[in-house]
Amino acid sequence: MATEQGSDRRAERSPSASEKPAGELAVERVTHQDIPAICSLYKKVWDLEAGLPAELAKAWQPSPLEFTSWMEGVTYFAARRGGHMVGVVGCEIRRGACRLVHLAVEPDARRQGVGTALVNAAVDWAKRSTSATVWADPLARFQACGRLFLKLGFAESGVLHRHESGEDVRLFEQVL
Repeated sequence: MATEQGSDRRAERSPSASEKPAGELAVERVTHQDIPAICSLYKKVWDLEAGLPAELAKAWQPSPLEFTSWMEGVTYFAARRGGHMVGVVGCEIRRGACRLVHLAVEPDARRQGVGTALVNAAVDWAKRSTSATVWADPLARFQACGRLFLKLGFAESGVLHRHESGEDVRLFEQVL
């Protein structure tokens, strides 16, 4: 679980997976060593998403080099269970607001608290970073994602029709 301390990277890392019971979920900031596992997770998640426009599936499956560029100005958190990466989310701050980006949870780990833990870690980080709001813009087709944001206290603040490769996007915001 992400901690409440300041910007010291060690303070934002929970004990290593080897120190946790096998089934316990750990959420921590990613490092460059995590990049291959993150790229593999994105590939697995988006390859299995039926009906996703091909250009989105391709854009959301970065190579390690592409993901390294994604990390510029974005803080990522990864969720691990038993040492295996099961989810990831990025936090991007612009003009005092934190936008959640690239949220993905391994299909076999869904509905097990992974998304909740990732979003909570992101919100905690945004609070420490003095963001006024946290917002997310998932595709409308990801209904479970919308339900998650509503459950965690976000309000739906709008819909952008045919915004992302012809897909509707729902906007969710939480004022901090």
